[in-house]
Amino acid sequence: MLEPPVARRDPVVREHHGDRFEDPYAWMADRDSAELRALLAAENAWATERTEHLRPLADTIFEEFRSRIEETDLSVPVRHDRWWYYSRTVEGEQYAVEARVVTADHPERPVLDEGRPPVGEQVLLDHNEEGRDHEFFAVGASEVSPTGDLLAYAVDVVGDERYDVRVRRIADGVQLDDTVRRTGGSLAWSLDQRHLFYTRVDDAWRPHQVWRHEVGTPAEADVLVHEETDERFFVGVGSSRDDRLVIIAIGSKTTSEFRLLDAHDPLGTPRVVAPRRQGVEYDIEPFGDQLLVTHNAGRVNFELAIAPVTCTSADEWVSLDVTSEDEYVTGAEGFDDFIAVSLRREGGTGIRVVLRDPSAANGLGEAHDVAVGEPIGTLLVGVNPESTTRTLQVVHESLVTPRTVEDYDVHTRTFALLKQQHVRGDVDLGRYRQRREWATAPDGTRIPISVVHRDDVAADATAPGLLNAYGAYGIPSDPWFSVRRLSLLERGWVFAIAHVRGGSEMGRTWYDDGKLEAKPNTFTDFVACADHLVQARIVAPGRLAAEGGSAGGLLIGAVVNQAPDRFRFVHAQVPFVDALSSVLDPSLPLTVVEWEEWGNPLDDHAAYDLIRSYTPYENVSPGRRPSILVTAGLDDTRVFVTEPAKWVAALRHADLAAPPGTETPQLLFRTEMAAGHGGRSGRYDLWRQWAWETAVLIDQTS
Repeated sequence: MLEPPVARRDPVVREHHGDRFEDPYAWMADRDSAELRALLAAENAWATERTEHLRPLADTIFEEFRSRIEETDLSVPVRHDRWWYYSRTVEGEQYAVEARVVTADHPERPVLDEGRPPVGEQVLLDHNEEGRDHEFFAVGASEVSPTGDLLAYAVDVVGDERYDVRVRRIADGVQLDDTVRRTGGSLAWSLDQRHLFYTRVDDAWRPHQVWRHEVGTPAEADVLVHEETDERFFVGVGSSRDDRLVIIAIGSKTTSEFRLLDAHDPLGTPRVVAPRRQGVEYDIEPFGDQLLVTHNAGRVNFELAIAPVTCTSADEWVSLDVTSEDEYVTGAEGFDDFIAVSLRREGGTGIRVVLRDPSAANGLGEAHDVAVGEPIGTLLVGVNPESTTRTLQVVHESLVTPRTVEDYDVHTRTFALLKQQHVRGDVDLGRYRQRREWATAPDGTRIPISVVHRDDVAADATAPGLLNAYGAYGIPSDPWFSVRRLSLLERGWVFAIAHVRGGSEMGRTWYDDGKLEAKPNTFTDFVACADHLVQARIVAPGRLAAEGGSAGGLLIGAVVNQAPDRFRFVHAQVPFVDALSSVLDPSLPLTVVEWEEWGNPLDDHAAYDLIRSYTPYENVSPGRRPSILVTAGLDDTRVFVTEPAKWVAALRHADLAAPPGTETPQLLFRTEMAAGHGGRSGRYDLWRQWAWETAVLIDQTS
């Protein structure tokens, strides 16, 4: 191919609030269009041709991944009832194997013996066998029945996050049921294991119903348990830690409600814990005959309360007063001896342990924070299925510390190492340095940046750098360890995370200050972080790259339009770049439920004007821009492939319209034809995808 693909232009006029926009690529809304499929294939061919010279580098990087990853490995086994449960991987196999062994045969936590599975292993689900005949395979939920005899699991073989439910008898692997299809993926058992609860989606692919299915009967006989008619709300279903309650979770971006059903009485009617109130979010954790409630009814950063398990009103919530107003409470788990409270403060994560004291008025005693001795990193509560435990499994990692799982004794405050991610090869992790930098946004707000590089990389304005961010939905970009990242760091790169507003790194207000009318803060924060890295000489001014995915892809697209000179190269992954078209169409998944995040441009003129001002697709213009790599998944249901396809077409047209003599930077668009929002499903396939993307990044910033 001598020239890149050029998409057909067929303008369709859109008019709202007095604004007239001609959309030349509206025809791409038909994702099943043969013309669109042909265009995507042509773009893939163009990307392959333009990067053919990078094949040796991509192959080298792929082998680097493999050489550093423990391909045959075992997760940390977790004890529940009579079993140790775990998953394991086998070298050469794409997927994991879910399995268990009897605790009576393994008093101590089982391990691999020279790569062999533990003696007496009972395979629950071999993802490799299940996915052998499919280009894509993913499990949405996998739930063992309360008696331990049956396994219910939900599989997606397309990538569209719609799951078929299967039930098998564990002892002999006989499949008992496969009649429930196209569900939302979440599952819950009744205590007698006769019934399964699952969710269904509406025409906008919103999980809106909970159904009850009797195992072994036709799906047509299933019973509707709950239907959510308010289009702002999603519905999910699950079980309490002790399996005694079926939990129906209902939530929008700003409001939530829970309903409980006694799992002993699966034919009963779910009871509302506290009726929804606009703007009040809460979460629950069944805790014996009580509920732990995390809520924001009286505090922006949320607080912890306790209520009877029979609670039917927020009036029954009693504050436990175990956190302060400047600590953002993100959840709590209750055990017989203690409560574990997850929180955020000063830009980091934390866990507070509160011991139980039956003699105290509120039943609680001494509290302390879990300390892992690393100031920059991520600390989370791990998997703890037994309420009787006297230790708390915690997980921590950082930009320089591999994922580490430990048992924390809440009484002695000591740790027992269970597993640390093993990095194979000759990489010396002791040579890496991480630190926190601070940028200043245009409004004066200080924006944290997490930075990592090898110890021989000096701040002399010569190093290449990659800046990552997300900045939406209150989802934080906490520091994480990445074997993939080592291929950059070992080549002298700097990696940085911009903790921009729209996430929740600095508390709930950090999220509120990056959504709705404050959304532009996300983009200006990111540019400020890029400027800081260059001005502090941490990276070379002409060798800075940026990446972001999904809503982070919107960030990348907006910055390409608003500050095209800041970056040499950007990677937009499954990018939400046609934001205004999407949130104007209530039939799409990213619409009604998203209005509380972005605004409602159908009814609100100001919201329309604001989104119109930053949506990447509608603000493309000829002129200077960085080189761009756009990646997408054909079956992505969160961000339709239509969006990146339209954006790329608009960028290509703008390049053609640029003044004579204008240098045209690289523009590559690659769609995985058997993938969803998260990319390829098999780990080796995904590593190949990552290796190619990393090779393009290195090539474009050399």
